[in-house]
Amino acid sequence: MNADEERQFREFVAARSRSLLHTAYLLTGDWEQGRDLLQTALASTARRWSKLRDRQHPETYVRRALYHAHVDRFRLLSWGRETVTDTLPDQPSAQAADWADTVVQRQDIMAALRRLPRRQRAVIVLRYFEDRPDTEIAAILGVAQGTVRSQTHKALASLRTTLAEAGPSAAASSTASGRGVVA
Repeated sequence: MNADEERQFREFVAARSRSLLHTAYLLTGDWEQGRDLLQTALASTARRWSKLRDRQHPETYVRRALYHAHVDRFRLLSWGRETVTDTLPDQPSAQAADWADTVVQRQDIMAALRRLPRRQRAVIVLRYFEDRPDTEIAAILGVAQGTVRSQTHKALASLRTTLAEAGPSAAASSTASGRGVVA
């Protein structure tokens, strides 16, 4: 990497690392693991920076590297964590009465996110945290749009079940559409 490329890479990292760290945190459920994951993805990107075809949009490459590093790191641990249920517990409820309830809700939501398989968690983070469309999520993850939709459906169903089992504090933050899932 020459000096100009290094300057471009440093500027990119300075401008986008906060957003990328939030994504890494949501993928891992832990700030320290998120930092490690982001560092791994940025190191991978730095090695390939001079070869990136689209230097105008390196963020897609980094997000793909984040996702793949996350899946590679925990691939074997993700099997067998889904819970099967007959009904979907979609019942809107009142907003939290005080700050303590809100903190508990967020903890329940993060715990539910950590239980999702890696690909489902990535789809939920990209869709509801980063507000990305199916086409962009499919491009980042390297899967078909139909896979994005099916993984979203499965993840939301699993989150609804998990949050309903966690009790009323967690269910209060989930809405019928699933939009409140990562609040």
